[in-house]
Amino acid sequence: MRAFICGLKGVALDEEERAFLRDAAPWGVILFRRNIDVPKQVARLTAEIRDVLGRHAPILVDQEGGRVQRLGPPHWRAYPAAARFELAAADEAQAERLAWLGARLIAHDLRQVGIDVDCLPVLDTPAEGSHNIIGDRAYSRDPARVAAIGRSAAEGLMAGGVAPVMKHIPGHGRARADSHMELPAVEASREDLERVDFAPFKTNADLPMAMSAHVVYTRIDQEAPATLSKAVVGEIIRGHIGFNGLLMTDDLSMKALSGSFRERAERAIGAGCDIALHCNGDLSEARAVAEGAPPLAGAALKRAEKALECVQQIEPFDAAEATREFDAAMGAVA
Repeated sequence: MRAFICGLKGVALDEEERAFLRDAAPWGVILFRRNIDVPKQVARLTAEIRDVLGRHAPILVDQEGGRVQRLGPPHWRAYPAAARFELAAADEAQAERLAWLGARLIAHDLRQVGIDVDCLPVLDTPAEGSHNIIGDRAYSRDPARVAAIGRSAAEGLMAGGVAPVMKHIPGHGRARADSHMELPAVEASREDLERVDFAPFKTNADLPMAMSAHVVYTRIDQEAPATLSKAVVGEIIRGHIGFNGLLMTDDLSMKALSGSFRERAERAIGAGCDIALHCNGDLSEARAVAEGAPPLAGAALKRAEKALECVQQIEPFDAAEATREFDAAMGAVA
């Protein structure tokens, strides 16, 4: 088992992908819309992935709601963007309750088709003038509310047997560029970053998994983005924030990064990330990532094992009643 996660090309495994999964032995697999058709197909795909890998490997998805939702209508409901919880709620407690309900319903959907990790909550705090790549994916512009509402979403997922991945640690909210397309640089002082951007992650440092930000924080490391920076991972993520869970990279195929895919994986692991994430399903790239990813062992393996403990038990849940409560409150916001 190697310290990486890969994507797939389509709605079923082909022979080349089966051989790759068997040989490269990724820790997990992430699904996207190109892999999603109908519920039976998704359940069949997740079962086949695990059969090929010979273990109950984690299967991930980005199911946030709003703009980022891989399983959607007509077979799954459309979930609201994170920012809508504050708009719909009469008070802070209800906003947190709605985030919990939405995440619990998402977990119910995901477990039915064999998905047990959701890359949620987004704990970024948007700043004035930042790129809208975060935008309404954030719960609030107040870091304390981001922390509280995001915590409720994480707990909703875990109650449904789905492990949460908080993103994008240590904070993407000030970025003025989309890291899918280019490398953003944030020049804010460390004091301001600690007060706003890092704060929601610090509050939720006990959550099991986090995804790194492809963002340069110039006051900490003038050149390397967080994903590839020993200073950011060591001093900020593991140090100031105090996160001791499983740290995965954001997608290594994003244009914020440069160098070969093997180099990207090696640099990320060398900087202190536990798992390299490659999403686009291009097997030539994925093979290079696999070559740069070491066997999952030592502290990283222990963190990976601990991260999945929350998917072992599912709390009793009345999906119909939860749906009624959720829809009654969210219906007030278009």
